[in-house]
Amino acid sequence: MITIFKDVMRRARSRRTGASTPWPIGRVQFAITDSFGQPARPHYAVDTLTAMERRGSITAGMRQAGEGFRARFTTAQLDPLSALEISRPMTGHGSSRSFREERALRIERAREDVRCAILAVGGLQSAGGLCLWHVVGLQRSLKEWALEQGWNGRRVSQEVASGILIAALGVLAAHLTAATRS
Repeated sequence: MITIFKDVMRRARSRRTGASTPWPIGRVQFAITDSFGQPARPHYAVDTLTAMERRGSITAGMRQAGEGFRARFTTAQLDPLSALEISRPMTGHGSSRSFREERALRIERAREDVRCAILAVGGLQSAGGLCLWHVVGLQRSLKEWALEQGWNGRRVSQEVASGILIAALGVLAAHLTAATRS
């Protein structure tokens, strides 16, 4: 009981002293207006790609390639836990046949882009492909992927997982550059 209390107190002290948290946190640089009209500088979660670019682990091009992959992954609707899109009610012209066909074509194009990107980094059986799918596409943390998923059923260290992601993003950036040229 005493050890639990000491652990709770240590965590509380580390929060007060500004020690690191389990997830990266950032602050908006300039004051913005909150819902009450008062100036505020809210906190926000920093994603893996942004944190890696800030540390200098990846380049801006690699981050952009990862964000593009993430956007196409989302458009392709490959996340098994996605909610119904309510931003566009399916009434009026939205339920027309041409709209549905256009949307289906956009989803299929995005799926093909994701498939080509995964193949470019070695396929879904490769470490790079799995890391790209889970960390960038499904937006799981790098640590979570390394400890739970890993590669070929084996856990990998967080440092090795970081290297796998860096390599995959480098290949992805080169693949997108080559695809743009042709």
